[in-house]
Amino acid sequence: MFRRSIYKTPAQLRAMVEPGLITAAALEAVRPLIKAGVTTLELDAVANRTILARGAESNFQLVRGYHHTTCISVNEQVVHGIPGERVLQPGDIVSVDCGAQFKGWNGDSAITVVVPDPERPELVVQREELSRVTEGSLWAGIAAMASVSSIDEIGAAIQDYIEAQGPSVVSGESYGILREYVGHGIGRKMHEAPSVFNYRTPDRGEEVKPGLVLAIEPMVTAGGDSTFIEDDDWTVTTVDGTDGSHWEHSVALHDGGIWVLTAPDGGRAGLAPFGVEPREIGK
Repeated sequence: MFRRSIYKTPAQLRAMVEPGLITAAALEAVRPLIKAGVTTLELDAVANRTILARGAESNFQLVRGYHHTTCISVNEQVVHGIPGERVLQPGDIVSVDCGAQFKGWNGDSAITVVVPDPERPELVVQREELSRVTEGSLWAGIAAMASVSSIDEIGAAIQDYIEAQGPSVVSGESYGILREYVGHGIGRKMHEAPSVFNYRTPDRGEEVKPGLVLAIEPMVTAGGDSTFIEDDDWTVTTVDGTDGSHWEHSVALHDGGIWVLTAPDGGRAGLAPFGVEPREIGK
């Protein structure tokens, strides 16, 4: 049976730059609007308008049975939350996942933002710490992609980073890493092979070499890693009710190095603490 190569040509990598930037623009348009009193559906509409204005389309809407541009997950919801009439409250931790398709190529990215709450500063600090740990683990995984030989080493780098942060300030135990939901390849489709686990696995996985494009996306909780799917058949929520955070970038490895497609700076700021300098994809 014929299997399409998971590795892209230089021309295909260049074609993935614009959908990555469009995805980043949609999230940057949403980010400052994540405030108390705003509904998740209002945030979704802003992301959709931004994508359409750039001549692209929402790849989330191309998923069978899904009708929104984003997934927005709040507090104990970790991923796949459906935008709706939910009004954000002070102190909420909000993860927004978004993607764009442009000229047949895809971008996929996610951010987490904590809504300010002057009445509960300790809660805000706890939730911001969870977000910081999750985002840091994302960049640890991306940095690993620049030098490792197989995909399993990316997951190991993510897990190592999370474990090095010590116990969760909420549970007093290790942060939970979702096991059933993982990263993936990306290209002509938003979800392609291979799977990118956010933890160590015995399987080495595919070779990491130029042409590989991955959506790396750690999903971390302040407590246990057990989840259930809510009655809407989409929203993934923690069993123990602890908060979740989700960060994601689409990342390309090319002959000159690594480039984060969904970061306007190619990942320079996020990779700097790891001593990795991203290289722009050549013309």
